[in-house]
Amino acid sequence: MTLWAFFHENKRAALAFSGGTDSAYLLYAGLQCGADIRPYYVKTAFQPQFELEDALRLAKQLGVELTILERDALSPAIAANSTDRCYYCKRALFGALREQAVKDGYPLLIDGTNASDDASDRPGIRALNELSVRSPLRECGLTKDEIRRLSKEAGLFTWDKPAYACLATRIPTGRPITAELLQQVEASENVLFSFGFSDFRVRIYGDAARLQFLPTQMTKAVELREEIRRGIAPYFNMIFLDLAGR
Repeated sequence: MTLWAFFHENKRAALAFSGGTDSAYLLYAGLQCGADIRPYYVKTAFQPQFELEDALRLAKQLGVELTILERDALSPAIAANSTDRCYYCKRALFGALREQAVKDGYPLLIDGTNASDDASDRPGIRALNELSVRSPLRECGLTKDEIRRLSKEAGLFTWDKPAYACLATRIPTGRPITAELLQQVEASENVLFSFGFSDFRVRIYGDAARLQFLPTQMTKAVELREEIRRGIAPYFNMIFLDLAGR
């Protein structure tokens, strides 16, 4: 199946839109195919502010209105941070998204899962299947590399955007997730963004921050260690550099 064929069969759909590479290209492709596709962004404490800004920027570039739903993701089942956290989170957020989309007249809900995503390693996909969320990129066999290439050809600024897992992934499984911890991580990652780093992580390690950079950015991190320390110090007293990197 091709995306053209998918949207020829499904001319009206609600899109779970994150502002990332995959959902950005899916929105573009749906519009190019003439589909009535409405993007929805679910805003929670798990998404950093820049993700919403990217989503708004891309929607503006494509000339569509972005519907923003604000939800509390820290329910007891999710905040407990068990190995099934992603399942409970996806179930709750996509359930809320589906409910709103149906009210708006969009019974079909789609997302940006692609053919490179390993379903066996993503408990959240189980929730999507239970909610009958379809993944056109995956169904059409489009891999991450292909989506980046097509996005670049389409002139989408998201074509080379690094994958960015939600902030909850920075907290070790089994440790309760709190709004305070999420805010500390987001603020610390904003510091690293300000120094020009990309595709990194600030992970919780006890009471410390464990910084993970790409091998190509490790030297820069060491050279800027004092500036990084000062920037992150308001949020963590101890800051470790993970020499294994990303």
